[in-house]
Amino acid sequence: MQIKDKVFIVTGGASGLGEGTARMLAREGAKVVIADMQVEKGEAVAKDIGGVFVKCDVSSEADGQAVVDKATSLGKLAGLVNCAGIAPAEKTVGKNGAHKLEVFTKTIMVNLVGTFNMIRLAAAAMAQNEPESTGERGVLISTASVAAYDGQIGQAAYSASKGGVVGMTLPIARDLSRNGIRNMTIAPGIFGTPMLFTMPQDVQDALAAGVPFPSRLGTPEDYAKLVKHIVENDMLNGEVIRLDGAIRLAPK
Repeated sequence: MQIKDKVFIVTGGASGLGEGTARMLAREGAKVVIADMQVEKGEAVAKDIGGVFVKCDVSSEADGQAVVDKATSLGKLAGLVNCAGIAPAEKTVGKNGAHKLEVFTKTIMVNLVGTFNMIRLAAAAMAQNEPESTGERGVLISTASVAAYDGQIGQAAYSASKGGVVGMTLPIARDLSRNGIRNMTIAPGIFGTPMLFTMPQDVQDALAAGVPFPSRLGTPEDYAKLVKHIVENDMLNGEVIRLDGAIRLAPK
């Protein structure tokens, strides 16, 4: 799959991993549709890279379809990169009692249901594409987390949502194999994103020091490099790749 002149959707493309991916795809010659709830940031990034912004709640069928419709109006929709997500922290039983059910439900809706919503809608559009010479019609890349495997204290909701993304990677790839559409997942470790930058600096430093090698925070550019390779290597399908510098998270 070549990136140049193809259309790609990036959810969560207004900041963090999504913004890094959107910028990489634009540099490689793609037409990029940024789907995000952050209107001001999303429009600014889209303008900067010559892309298009669509306000989107990924868990909404209508919003997701509007993004896909915009993408297909621009040309051949060849890729979807799911980076939209939230990361609340709350213990199952904390000082204020039981974990709020609405927090758990919202995390699942955004991170898991939203990811699947965008996959199913984009895949339906990609299935109508004329295949590449390899028989490929599109590629889907979603974002899990090492917390899917090494969930820490306070991450029950987040880990459950990302574990679901991991769990559906292979069956979706198998579902879509007859359509020539690949499905992959990246599980980042400790990355420098807006969510992490809300933490105190000493906490950020401690997290970076905990990465065996390289002992630093991952960057959106690191993530985007892997996205590029997945898009271009058509033998990558149905797998989750940890992008984590060999870290394994401690309980807290």
